Amino acid sequence: MPSQHRHIKPGYRLSIGICMVVLHGSIAAAAELCVSASGKGGCQKTIGAAVAAASPNDIIHVKKGTYREQVIIDKPLSLLGDSQQNTTIDASGLLNGINVDGLNHAGLAHVIVSGFTVENANAQGIVVTNASDVTISNNYVTGNDRSLDAVNLQCPPLPPYFQGGEAFDCGEAIHFSGVHHSIVSDNLVEQNAGGILISDDTGPNHDNLIVGNVVRDNPYDCGITIASHHFNMGVTDPSVGIYHITVVGNRSERNGLVSGEGAGVGLFAGPPGAQNNGNVVAHNVLKGNALPGVALHTHAPFQSLNDHQIIGNEISANGPDGDPGTTVPTGISISSPVVPITGIVIAENVFSREGIDIGVNVVANSDVTAHFNSFSADVGIDNLGGGTISATLNWWGCAKGPGSHHCSAVAGGGITTNPWLSQPLDR
Repeated sequence: MPSQHRHIKPGYRLSIGICMVVLHGSIAAAAELCVSASGKGGCQKTIGAAVAAASPNDIIHVKKGTYREQVIIDKPLSLLGDSQQNTTIDASGLLNGINVDGLNHAGLAHVIVSGFTVENANAQGIVVTNASDVTISNNYVTGNDRSLDAVNLQCPPLPPYFQGGEAFDCGEAIHFSGVHHSIVSDNLVEQNAGGILISDDTGPNHDNLIVGNVVRDNPYDCGITIASHHFNMGVTDPSVGIYHITVVGNRSERNGLVSGEGAGVGLFAGPPGAQNNGNVVAHNVLKGNALPGVALHTHAPFQSLNDHQIIGNEISANGPDGDPGTTVPTGISISSPVVPITGIVIAENVFSREGIDIGVNVVANSDVTAHFNSFSADVGIDNLGGGTISATLNWWGCAKGPGSHHCSAVAGGGITTNPWLSQPLDR
């Protein structure tokens, strides 16, 4: 989806207009329903009652107030709150705040959720399963994952299809599982166990856009996690996993500081057979997270974590990553100790306040390319493993190149640095 991320900066707003739906060649106006806590003016008193009364493609306007319920969406519709400042779904004592449930309603598509505060769910604030053309936009998602057992890293109320992958954090604030051609945009996500999660727990996950969100101060996990949990003890078709996820124009700050387990953006392959390929992380601000600004991890046989592009990000003051073996603040970390990792492109990123800007520990026959980056750490690139790194045309902090006085250096072998830039790239 390259045309969707050109020149987008943090704070980009995605406007949504809904006028009509087309049915069987004719044009039909969508019906509009309303919800009010008082139930006056012909409005339903609960959001759930309005969803039940709605026909496919209707629009539900929710007036300001606090609605103490779990909302399950099982049909195409638009659920629009008056404002995230004054329209609250309080899911205290309930599993989720909003559940767009395509897992139990096959083919669910064309859903919009916008304009709410979603808080206090036992597990997840907003969860979408096995659906397409879903937009989650302009919401404030906070204080979810209430059932998280932070000592034993368990979440008892999770349904079985999530327990294997998500017990660590109850599923996070916004979770897309088995979703495609959908958008998470312009949400503020803070003070949940973790932030935004893209997984394949219930099916393949692909061609989704994560844009313009602020994800901060989620203490137990990453700000934005893209994690494949597909299991197979053999060669695996990549289409069953995660691919073509674009993460652009977001701010991910101060995540995972309690557990020490949160990257700004994490790209992970969990069990054998996990597939997580071809994603783009571009023009984000990634600062002060417990793990690096961007972390890529594989752990087991038959996994794939290839062909990712990490481009034009501002990366600053993040933590080390024990997987590749860095012990000082690290900007981008890549770890693949079992299977080769290929097609990783790191370009036009600006690093500051890190001890290592890029730390790589991968097996032989792996390759990473890094061009047009601006390094500032003592070590611009540290190659801790057996792969090769093409690192030409980078700015190393001074015109004389890596290792010169006041320049970033390289550590390890297999790194090509000449020629380098004699001045920073003009961004």
